[in-house]
Amino acid sequence: MDWAVLLAGGSGTRFWPLSSPTRPKQLLPLAGPRSTAEETVARLEGLIPPDRVLIVAGGQLAGPLQRRLSIPFANYLVEPRPASTAPALVWATFEARRRDPDATILSLHADWVVPDPAPFVQAARAALQAARAHDRLVTVGVVPTRVETGYGYIVPGSPLGDACRRVARFTEKPDVPTATRLLAEGALWNTGLFAWTAERFLAEARVHTQEVAPALPRLDRGDVAGFFREVRDISIDVGLLERSAAVAVITADFAWDDVGGWDALARVRPADAAGNVLAGTVTPVDAAGCIAWSDGIPIVLAGVRDLVVVEANGRILVLDRARAADLKQILARLPPEVRDLPA
Repeated sequence: MDWAVLLAGGSGTRFWPLSSPTRPKQLLPLAGPRSTAEETVARLEGLIPPDRVLIVAGGQLAGPLQRRLSIPFANYLVEPRPASTAPALVWATFEARRRDPDATILSLHADWVVPDPAPFVQAARAALQAARAHDRLVTVGVVPTRVETGYGYIVPGSPLGDACRRVARFTEKPDVPTATRLLAEGALWNTGLFAWTAERFLAEARVHTQEVAPALPRLDRGDVAGFFREVRDISIDVGLLERSAAVAVITADFAWDDVGGWDALARVRPADAAGNVLAGTVTPVDAAGCIAWSDGIPIVLAGVRDLVVVEANGRILVLDRARAADLKQILARLPPEVRDLPA
């Protein structure tokens, strides 16, 4: 049967000060009235039932997610510690196979924005079918719409049949000249939407992911805490997909955005006539190209251009929009009493 694994981890820094460790990006209503996690679960309706959706999250997020999502309590896999996506997906795939030896897994993230769910579901169904038909780890790529240095890229290789192709190579977060060249070569954005049979995935992980493989006997014994103590942190892309020869890609046609920071709101929310993207009680007066979010206190934007202005959690952020991608580095320079948000 088909299963979904929803990765719902997050440190809460990408949308500071609105986001926090207990209310990170995936719990924020970034593109509409519902959080991205709620939108993601809704997107699976008609594809995979709630009792076959596993959610991987840290302890402080499991409770808030359970209150928002219609997923059975037993399907929350609470990580003893954050260890990146390879250990999380090995554990979740192992658990899906324990419950269903013939499980085929769809792996996705809880913080994406996908405006039209229909082509997304079509791509997810095609990926699951390709994983079974070709016995490979299948990635889903989308045709890039811009030169983007914050995404990973996939260069497709020779065809396997149907719409499935081998992966020639991955390139993670290239610089502008490299990204421009990749677009010219027909590279795809790596969405992070993956599919695999549990058997093939675990077999490949045993061979290629030595940061995780030695700890697999812990899962056989039901020792999840020991598994996480023993594994080394590594992403699934670096730890397995870039190492395995059993990886394939299908090209999908759906709008997708991983909403990497404040500037991304201009892609997923409507703007006013002056190009301002506003949420909450925000009044622009001769302002243009700004992104502003008020979580309670009214904001007035007067005579300014291209700013990010955010009021939330007792903090106010005023940021040059061109520096939005630098927010993580900026936060590292703040004193803890300013940076750390109340629980």
